[in-house]
Amino acid sequence: MANSSRGDLRTQLRRAVLVVAGLNLAYFFVEFAVALSIGSVSLFADSVDFLEDTAINVLIFIALGWSLHRQAIAGKVMAVIIVVPALSAAWEAFSTIGDPVPPSPTALILTAGGAALVNLACALVLARFRRHDSSMARAAFLSARNDVVVNVAIIAMGVLTLWTASGWPDLILGVIIIVLNLSAAKVVWETAEEERLAAKAMAGEDID
Repeated sequence: MANSSRGDLRTQLRRAVLVVAGLNLAYFFVEFAVALSIGSVSLFADSVDFLEDTAINVLIFIALGWSLHRQAIAGKVMAVIIVVPALSAAWEAFSTIGDPVPPSPTALILTAGGAALVNLACALVLARFRRHDSSMARAAFLSARNDVVVNVAIIAMGVLTLWTASGWPDLILGVIIIVLNLSAAKVVWETAEEERLAAKAMAGEDID
């Protein structure tokens, strides 16, 4: 009976992460398009985060039920997926550092508000699985929850941009988001390495 309950919970989690992946992918296109149109580094970096969350939730869907060894491989793939677009956002920030142009505050605030609602919806969908055995499931919930805080920060920065008519608040916050994304990649990689070592220990192999 317990095995049946765990199986049902796993099925529900697989459905949940697909819903969350779909929401993240859809809003990635929205935020990315707005970021390009108004030249916002912070929105560009945040759109990368939506793409990252899409990849994470798709990987969770695929990896559920896999062995620890395969989950470790998936985790390392996930870390690379986070790093690559974050580096592209870093290049965008670097290319504008000489003369940061203030993005449209209205478009910035409205887009960040929509992002906050999407991330809040994702966090609510994943909330019941935050204590699931899968470390990736917990990571997905925490990521969605923390993203709401980032979106609120972007809204506040949009208000500051309106007040100062400067592009520096957007650029600075964009760099902070990029650093957070790279830090997340490091944590995911380290977690995957722990799972790899755990898999070797369970198999009775020497841990290197």
